[in-house]
Amino acid sequence: MEAEAEGFILYLATERGLSTAYQLSVQQSLDALSAYIGKCNLQLRDVGTDELAAFLAERKTAGLAASSLRITTVHLKIFFRWLVSRGKLPMDPAEPLLSPRPEKSLPETLHASDIRKLLESIDTSKLLGRRDLAILELFYASGLRLAEICSAKLEFLDTVEHFIRVTGKGSKTRLVPVGQQAEEALEDYLRNERPALVKKRTGSEIFLSVRGTKLSPDRVRQVVKRRAAMAGIDQNVYPHLLRHSFATHLLEGGADLRVIQELLGHADISTTQIYTHVDASRLKAVHKKFHPRG
Repeated sequence: MEAEAEGFILYLATERGLSTAYQLSVQQSLDALSAYIGKCNLQLRDVGTDELAAFLAERKTAGLAASSLRITTVHLKIFFRWLVSRGKLPMDPAEPLLSPRPEKSLPETLHASDIRKLLESIDTSKLLGRRDLAILELFYASGLRLAEICSAKLEFLDTVEHFIRVTGKGSKTRLVPVGQQAEEALEDYLRNERPALVKKRTGSEIFLSVRGTKLSPDRVRQVVKRRAAMAGIDQNVYPHLLRHSFATHLLEGGADLRVIQELLGHADISTTQIYTHVDASRLKAVHKKFHPRG
């Protein structure tokens, strides 16, 4: 097994040109399989589909997450396919293996009262207060991604029709409404604070640093976390949490799932459907807490 594994890793490196990190990941999977085969007193040629399934089941029992099991299964499939292609095995025992279904974790959200607390805590009379408020208002009002906030430009903002044009994943462009309070915060920032941040080489990005440059994703994350801490919110607050909150609060308010999909820029409705699970989970929690037989 060790010699075949070494040959396969060499193939990944030289013929496929895959990264060292990927090679290491495959090596770890094959080392675990080798240890299992040795423990069962088997040779590589004796390993069939049942043995591979038992190996994966043992890994699951040992606490390996479904996502890691999926990766291990892929490693087994490409390894045994390579062995068959090289004539080292007569048939592929990994071909019938099914990858574990991915676990669906519910996205975190902020309660509407915490959103209000966060936004109302920002003092716009202090340096960068107007900018930070505009960022947070836009995150929550329009459900933009972090990268979309950072790349938002003046020419993309339509204050007449109350839309902002953003380019999301897959270079897909969409129009997203800007709420009244977010628009007011943006207008205040653009009129009374952004001009002071502009430098000689400043671009048309809406949100600028004190150096007049485009804000980096890390800097926006820091702004969100800092403002949440200053507002006294104990929950871990990050940009995508505001996007999750945007979608969840729309759904709770009765918005159609297809509309939410369009606003978020999801290519597939199944991605948006995670928010229906959030709403169902909230309903169950409320029922359990308040119903006499909950």
